[in-house]
Amino acid sequence: MTVLYELATLSCSLLTFPQVSDGVRAFVSTPDAKGELLGCWRTDIGTLGRMLVLRGFQTPEDLTAERRRALFSANPFNAGSHISALEMDSYAPFPFLPPIKTGAYGKVYEFRTYKLKPGGLPSTLAGWEAAMPAREPMSHLVINMYALDGAPRITHIWPYAGADERFAIRAKSYADGIWPPKGGPEQILEATSTIALPESYSPLC
Repeated sequence: MTVLYELATLSCSLLTFPQVSDGVRAFVSTPDAKGELLGCWRTDIGTLGRMLVLRGFQTPEDLTAERRRALFSANPFNAGSHISALEMDSYAPFPFLPPIKTGAYGKVYEFRTYKLKPGGLPSTLAGWEAAMPAREPMSHLVINMYALDGAPRITHIWPYAGADERFAIRAKSYADGIWPPKGGPEQILEATSTIALPESYSPLC
């Protein structure tokens, strides 16, 4: 059972996406690789030239081993010559949500990251736990997770058939009073949203 997640962000030229994608696929599937590839996407709306790689780990030791494998590699993610920056963020899932289940959920995926006020996580967790039973039937939530390093923040991932479906579902959830989670928005300092498209080999697609 997955207990930790890593979301890696690789920055590259739009022209080198094929090489970066091939490198990522090879890097995470080598025999000595730890963890499980859950998804791989390229950004389409938001900051362009980014590849997002989501992996799950059963133990902190496995996550640390993979982090070191990338850090000590002269060719991280087998794409070192094609990437200009690399960020690797560690996350734990919201405790009341089920583990990520891979599958075909949508053509576009939205990644929303909220930087929180210090001490804002408990209220955020409580609001989401209360709101999700009514919100989940409207559209699938892949995961919501809180960062274990860096600034206090959460990242949640939603798949949709397209942008029109996303706008319609969000509008209805607000109109019905289901969303946003009560007590959650008050804890947000900064919010960003990115729309990304899954790679052909992405288990979340």
